[in-house]
Amino acid sequence: MLIDSHCHLDAAEFDADRRPVLAAAHAAGVAMIVVPAIREHNFAAVRALGRDDPGCVHALGLHPMYVEDAPESELDALRGAVAAAIDDPRLVAIGEIGLDHFVPGLDRARQEHFFVEQLRIARDFDLPVILHVRRAQDAVLKQLRRFRPRSGIAHAFNGSLQQATQFIELGCALGFGGAMTFTRAQQIRRLAAELPDEAAVLETDSPDIAPAWLHPGRNDPAQLPRIAATLAELRGTTPDRIAAVTTSNVARVLPRLAALITGG
Repeated sequence: MLIDSHCHLDAAEFDADRRPVLAAAHAAGVAMIVVPAIREHNFAAVRALGRDDPGCVHALGLHPMYVEDAPESELDALRGAVAAAIDDPRLVAIGEIGLDHFVPGLDRARQEHFFVEQLRIARDFDLPVILHVRRAQDAVLKQLRRFRPRSGIAHAFNGSLQQATQFIELGCALGFGGAMTFTRAQQIRRLAAELPDEAAVLETDSPDIAPAWLHPGRNDPAQLPRIAATLAELRGTTPDRIAAVTTSNVARVLPRLAALITGG
């Protein structure tokens, strides 16, 4: 079993062929797909994917790159949406939330305000977090230490080994996807090879971060087996073992997803 721990399947890039994309992913062995929200306007869309396909679960959150023009009321809307959906087992996390210090011109103070308030929501509802961490590892770690969400995933991780260790100590797994398939991505590949088994989860971030064999085209969740094979090669093990280990890791950090897998 493979789990795509981060896939924006609701994105417009999939409007023409979303069902065939889902069918191809499941045929390739991707049993579960985690679909995080980015703004209030797509809360309904990510929830609908879980209702329509038993292989989809969702997270609700406000993406740091898009809070620039988000009204404060979206935080209230998020809290209300989580409260309304808290008994839905397919709501598995608060996300995609975090900080982006890579894109120039974004208001860092506003990002941090939205991040902090969403960590409060995660804490209040005892939900894990799905984190966007781009050139902002230390700033995200500071807030994780402050609020101590139960667990989470640092999506598309690209920090240092020391930072990786701190995320792991705070109960997070680290997401590895298409970027790892490029031979020039030496830091990510080194991390993928060296981290302990319990650290890594697989992701595509579809339709973004296409792997080397698709770049610069549209990414999709059916690419996950080849991404898993890359991780297996880097770690000197088999794709089957990578599938088992990463599935176990997702289940650990997203307990509601674990219950769906086991039927508990």
